[in-house]
Amino acid sequence: MKNIVLIGMPGSGKSTIGVLLAKATGREFVDTDLIIQAREGRSLQTIIEADGLEAFCALEECYILTLQCQDSVVATGGSAVYSDAAMAHLKRHGVIVHLDVPLKILRGRLRNLSGRGVVKPPDVSLAALFERRQPLYQKWADITICCEDLTHEGVVAAILETQ
Repeated sequence: MKNIVLIGMPGSGKSTIGVLLAKATGREFVDTDLIIQAREGRSLQTIIEADGLEAFCALEECYILTLQCQDSVVATGGSAVYSDAAMAHLKRHGVIVHLDVPLKILRGRLRNLSGRGVVKPPDVSLAALFERRQPLYQKWADITICCEDLTHEGVVAAILETQ
């Protein structure tokens, strides 16, 4: 069976939904942000601050390209969509599900964006980041789940209905 790959903005619930979806389907759960942190021995924010945004994106691409999981739920970092190579690799081995959360909800969820390890220049607002990434999420998504009025369990149910 193919992987279910979750993409979306920071705060869209990829990691939380991923764990719940893995439990519901009996699949392994893989979080690419956690893989990066574990293998680098540093937090995402520390990597970004020390090495820069471009270096982080190159590192993220490298780790995604080495993923060889099957029958798993994969939660990606929100910036994974910046790499065509990484996304093509994920798409070859899975179905890409975009967790689409409106900007107004993300604003309420993301209290500490600067310390969260988000690939975003300091002078770029959450709204500008959202506008930049939405077309990329739409480009890669096989399925888009509108999460605005759904609980975490509701999002899982909506994903399961598409399988």
